[in-house]
Parts: sequence; C-alpha cells; structure tokens
Amino acid sequence: MKYCVAKPGRIFVIRLEDGEILHECIETFAEKKKIKAAALVVLGGADKNSRLVVGPDKSRAKKINPMELTLQDAHEIAGVGTIFPNAKGKPILHMHIACGRKKSTVTGCVRRGVKVWHVMELVIWELTGTSARRLLDPNTGFELLDPSV
Repeated sequence: MKYCVAKPGRIFVIRLEDGEILHECIETFAEKKKIKAAALVVLGGADKNSRLVVGPDKSRAKKINPMELTLQDAHEIAGVGTIFPNAKGKPILHMHIACGRKKSTVTGCVRRGVKVWHVMELVIWELTGTSARRLLDPNTGFELLDPSV
C-alpha cells in the first residue's frame, strides 16, 4: 500500500448537457479551474453509443487487451472517480460508472467516451496539498496513481 495525505479544497457542482462527453468535459473543466486533484461522483443518463472499458479480455495475460462495450440505448448511470495529474501535469480523470437499463447493469471505465443523455450531475471535491500523480507503469502500460511521490 502507498498513500499520502490531502486537504479539502473547493467543491464544484456541475451539470453536463445533452451530447457532451463526460471525461472530456471534466478534464477540460479541471484544467480551466486549475484542479490538480479531486474526488467526484456523477449521476444521470448515458446516451446510446456511449463506450465503456469493461475489463481485460484475459485476467492475467502479459499484454493487456481492454474489452469495450457500446451501450445500445440510453441508460441510468451512477459513478465515482478521481482526478490526478499525469507526469506532464495534465489532470486525468479515472472514473467507473454503473449503467442500468431495465433489469440489466454493466459497469466500466468512461475513458472511451460516455455521452450525456439529457443531463448528468456531478460534484467534485478538490484535494489540495498532495503531490500524488499518475505515472506510466511499464508492466501494464497504464498511468497509475502514485501517491508516494
């Protein structure tokens, strides 16, 4: 386990509009407001053709091949995530959402493009006083959170 300490900063309440792309809007907002680190929650609707990463095709393969799922219709969503800067200082969102429709639910990462269906609501809690960031991990190829820097 690795950890660091952070302090609470500003709190933002956001409404995303129909057709906006979740991760793009949040990362742009974080850059504009100079949010380096944050925790956030989201709820609302994801439109059809939204894409999620739903896991690796093989759990422990040497090369990780992400599986993608495209939503075939609008879904209700709820999710949580974090924002931390990468090695270049760009704020990067890592968020997973649960998407439900009728009796079926799928959970995945929003990185491939989740489009807002009418409205999404977010609350962002800024974290200050932390040097945590996302650094490239050569084993996975992912920018992983490193709170110990």
